[in-house]
Amino acid sequence: MREVSGGGMVDGQILVALPITGARFPIASAAKIPYHAFVPVDVRSQTQDELKTQFAAWGQPAYRLTQSLEWLYVHRVTAWEQMTNLPKVLREQLRAAYTLNSLELARKQGSRDTTQKFLWKLVDHSLIESVLIPANPALYGEASDRHTLCVSTQVGCAYGCKFCASGLDGWKRNLGVEEIVEQVLAVERWNEKEPGNQADADGEVRPHPSPLPLLRQKHFGGQAQESGLPNQELENAEVRPHPGPLPQERGLSSERLVSNLVIMGMGEPLANYDNLLKALRILNAPWGGGIGARKITISTSGLAPQIRKLAEEPLQFRLAISLHGATDAVRGQIMPVNRKYPISELAAACDYYQAKKGRMLTFEYILIHGVNDGLDQIKPLAVLARRLNAKINLIPYNKVEGLPWERPSEETQEAFLAALEREKITATLRREKGHDIDAACGQLRLRTERELATTA
Repeated sequence: MREVSGGGMVDGQILVALPITGARFPIASAAKIPYHAFVPVDVRSQTQDELKTQFAAWGQPAYRLTQSLEWLYVHRVTAWEQMTNLPKVLREQLRAAYTLNSLELARKQGSRDTTQKFLWKLVDHSLIESVLIPANPALYGEASDRHTLCVSTQVGCAYGCKFCASGLDGWKRNLGVEEIVEQVLAVERWNEKEPGNQADADGEVRPHPSPLPLLRQKHFGGQAQESGLPNQELENAEVRPHPGPLPQERGLSSERLVSNLVIMGMGEPLANYDNLLKALRILNAPWGGGIGARKITISTSGLAPQIRKLAEEPLQFRLAISLHGATDAVRGQIMPVNRKYPISELAAACDYYQAKKGRMLTFEYILIHGVNDGLDQIKPLAVLARRLNAKINLIPYNKVEGLPWERPSEETQEAFLAALEREKITATLRREKGHDIDAACGQLRLRTERELATTA
């Protein structure tokens, strides 16, 4: 078999072109090869240690790596040319070794309560979502949130929860490390230019061309380096004095728009375990995102083996269980994963997690009219919450076009909350931010893909 420059047949085999690389493979073989096997390594998928090894191989001094990481995670640049205080030779080495792909904003909706939903287009034209939730009393254990970002981990979902839009068109692929990391950086880039955005009458904002990110004078490794601007100034760039210590010293989260992460977007996070954990280590690291591990909540529909694996991780991430039913009869009706990991097995895995971590869990419980909002769920739910030291986050269902489920009345929601409180269970009822946009996982992507299909 050999590469060809166009489609067609070679040596009797039908060839397909794959995204990014343009390589051609027999259709039978290509179908079995993971998407990321063909994608060049993105620099934002690399840890500091991995990059340090490469920089040493190039003979570059250590401070050049520090500079590069600041360009990536403080200035959030999207092109090598923007790393203006790096030597041209180093920039060319980086360009040859790594990609620097960024998410493209395909669509955005802004809620009246200022919740923002982003629809991102990936390099292979897949669509994913992120949701930015403004400051409110924290749902996941902190005293308060400033801005929480809900992050996706897969294109689509294979777990088929009956009430969820994410899996209606099936599972396509896992997100790469850089695609998880980039959701945080892309939202923060958007925020930098937010004053120039004008919402349409329906609350939707269309993207406009991005200006260059703010550039600041830097001092690296005790040595004054060039300001970052060549003699001919970069268009739209602004230079300001360095405001204080390096990010490693001051903690990036103090300056980030995104202070908290909830890994509850499209996909089952623990089904993309390795990429997710590497991305979170980058987002947690002082040289990367600088977001504290205790400000990161990982959600799962109940993959018991991966919960046990997560318990062995040294970082103190928070864990949320998408429960949505306190008995196997109810949970199994709406969550197929319950057939493989019923509540008894899920609870045993959570017991193990608790023994290792000693931290409060969160039960996510979407209230669906006539399905799981009955008071018969209160006693078993309270028993499980007491056993696992869990708080319960009640979420009124967001209607998804094409699905039969409905949101309970406000009276039913309040009665469910009051019954839990009578059982002395810590519970919150989310007065849903984003109910006036397609805020439930996968809704905006699904609607957009269907609109594109009808106009194709």
